[in-house]
Amino acid sequence: MSDPRSPSDSPSRPSRQPGAAAAFSPLYRQIKALIVESLEKGEWRPGEAIPSEFDLAARYQVSQGTVRKAIDELAAEHLLLRRQGKGTFVATHLEPRTRYRFLRLAPDDGVEGERAESRIIDCRRVRAGAEVARVLELRSGDAAVNIRRVLTFGGVPTVLDDIWLAGSLFKGLTAELLAGYRGPLYGLFETEFGVSMVRADEKLRAVAAGQEAAALLQAEPGTPLLQVERVSYTYGNRPVEWRRGQYLTERYHYRNSLNG
Repeated sequence: MSDPRSPSDSPSRPSRQPGAAAAFSPLYRQIKALIVESLEKGEWRPGEAIPSEFDLAARYQVSQGTVRKAIDELAAEHLLLRRQGKGTFVATHLEPRTRYRFLRLAPDDGVEGERAESRIIDCRRVRAGAEVARVLELRSGDAAVNIRRVLTFGGVPTVLDDIWLAGSLFKGLTAELLAGYRGPLYGLFETEFGVSMVRADEKLRAVAAGQEAAALLQAEPGTPLLQVERVSYTYGNRPVEWRRGQYLTERYHYRNSLNG
């Protein structure tokens, strides 16, 4: 049951002074915005516990029910992670249950848990072309990082990724750093560069493997591939990664869950 609006149950400070329209936003949404603001500022880092509902209620001068509703939405959006009996934590791509949240490839035989191995083909700093600049909201010519890698499952090359990143956020990212890291790529972005990927938009289409892609995936030219274009965002709805993955789907399929 939602809490009635009253002077004693209002946030202790406005969130970013968003204007008159925000005055009509439900109270728990205002608290949600304040929590996201703290996440964006790095007050609580990925993997760390956030304050209890009781402490947050005292901080924002609202009821625990209001805080709980805000946290419920953030947990549903995978920004926070509840652990039974331990509290609520900032979501991280290093967490086993969320490690492959953005990788929707599943084996046809239904056997889960096969770990992807990454082979870095190239990593270099480039000037953002018009298309990269448009997608990442940069100026044409701004610094960008371009990564090319192959993901293998069970020793079989399965995904060819071309990745572009906003260069200002990833200074010091090299092929050597990538090759020496054994965790998920987004986990590296969190720990080494302080960039959290919190949501993504994707477009899928069928393509035929070109000569280069076929060679890297050890397939015949013209082999059908599933091409997945993804734009990943950090807090504040800021796009920081654009990737184009070409998936060999002889043993795998792309899986998604639709709600609403």
